[in-house]
Amino acid sequence: MAYSDIDKPSDYFNTSLWTGNGATQSITGVGFQPDWVWIKARTGTYSGSDHHIYDVIRGANAKLSSNSTGGSATISDTLTSFDSDGYSLGFRTRVNGTGTTYAGWNWLAGGTASSNTDGSITSSVSANTTSGFSIVSYTGTGSAATIGHSLGVKPSMIITKRRDSTSNWMVYHSSLGATKYLQLETTDQANTSSTRWNNTEPTSSVFTVGTSSGTNPSSGTMIAYCFAEKKGFSKFGSYTGNGSTDGTFVYTGFKPAFLITKRTNASGNSWILTDSARDTDNVVQKVLYPDGSNAEASSDRLDFLSNGFKQRTTSAAANGSGDTYIYMCFASNPFVTSSGIPVTAR
Repeated sequence: MAYSDIDKPSDYFNTSLWTGNGATQSITGVGFQPDWVWIKARTGTYSGSDHHIYDVIRGANAKLSSNSTGGSATISDTLTSFDSDGYSLGFRTRVNGTGTTYAGWNWLAGGTASSNTDGSITSSVSANTTSGFSIVSYTGTGSAATIGHSLGVKPSMIITKRRDSTSNWMVYHSSLGATKYLQLETTDQANTSSTRWNNTEPTSSVFTVGTSSGTNPSSGTMIAYCFAEKKGFSKFGSYTGNGSTDGTFVYTGFKPAFLITKRTNASGNSWILTDSARDTDNVVQKVLYPDGSNAEASSDRLDFLSNGFKQRTTSAAANGSGDTYIYMCFASNPFVTSSGIPVTAR
């Protein structure tokens, strides 16, 4: 039986839901002071707005959008502070428009960043080794280099974005390896390139970047989000679709709280984001697209089970016959706790 490294996943990841009031409001009940917050309008007048991503290193009001190549932009009265049990919002419609519903996904890193000299480039890192998540800031050199991530184990997924200029989001995933990359803001398939990760797998202390402006621009400032797999809390893997409503089952070792999938063998299919807060029972239907500003869509997608997820769609975007997909998944409950208590199904 699988045992967990983390018995209470909500101490490290949690989802918030709210309705905007067009003024100011505090989002509470997160359970910790988040270091990485990802917000998307779901329904209502402003549901077609960009994703908004904030982190403790870039600071409050400094947003990136997963569906945009734009650099980090400081927009006042959006996410105005990271608080002890959540965060505060200003009046901007992007995060708090009157009557619009929103989702916020929240991760705990390590608070104030520390200097890391493990790589050839000195980085500034906010890291949580228990949950396997770190936020890494560095300045590129334009030449192949290594960057410390402070996780102490090899990352399974790395997402990078240039902060000071327009550039693509770059994604490393262990199921694809360091010779390939995905782009978070596009529907492109996995592509091969030596300039993103220098064909070098990350280690327990550093990840390697090549000469691409998406991972290592000369004098460009960068942010990276690094994830290591933790038993009973997070899983980063791949699966093959079967094209059936009795779809592929993927074992994670926990009941999912948050899931992103992406088809990798063909272009034209979006990244797909589902969670257990917007959908409290099966079949999971409510979908958002990290590469698009679309409002929340609804159709039968998948089941969240006590030990993984099972596709319930024939769509090529998530379960095409013979197609390959990568995923990142975080837990609501481990399948079996460290003391041997099993989780109940939905």
